[in-house]
Amino acid sequence: MSQHTSPEKEITTLGGGCFWCLDPIFDELKGVEEVVVGYAGGKVANPSYQLVCTGTSGHAEVVQITFNPQIISYRELLQIFFSIHDPTTPNRQGADVGPQYRSIIFYHNETQKVTAEKVIQEFDAEGVWDAPIVTEVAAFSAFYEAEDYHQKYFEKNPGQGYCRVVIAPKVAKFRVQYQQKLQR
Repeated sequence: MSQHTSPEKEITTLGGGCFWCLDPIFDELKGVEEVVVGYAGGKVANPSYQLVCTGTSGHAEVVQITFNPQIISYRELLQIFFSIHDPTTPNRQGADVGPQYRSIIFYHNETQKVTAEKVIQEFDAEGVWDAPIVTEVAAFSAFYEAEDYHQKYFEKNPGQGYCRVVIAPKVAKFRVQYQQKLQR
């Protein structure tokens, strides 16, 4: 994936649990040009899924999103991000437990950092959750694309158990809540 950005393209990297859950949601949004699942925030170059799953590499499962900020803003992406996962549980999303499932925003520039911190403050102040947001805000350093079989996993495996029980209900709820922002 190109790291090139322009007024018509920006990149963000977000982790909020299993990347299989995030991919189909962001992929359906108007203004999102590409979603790639992978790993970021760790201390090992080119980690494998098996290594990341041990929780020892320091990586989070993430989606790297290329979007057109003229169509969907970074702030809007963050608002959606916070509506589709629980940002109050450190190192876990539901039954998925470990640092690889932490809630994290990797900012690509100072504007993204300031916006992320502000959105978190606003959500905390509104008391949307019963506990404080623990989402990390960290400088982006490297993204490692996950293995091919992880890309578009939900789209390719809709009948798989985890997809039916965990991902499908999240996607359905998202589609109802954000109908006006969907590509299709």
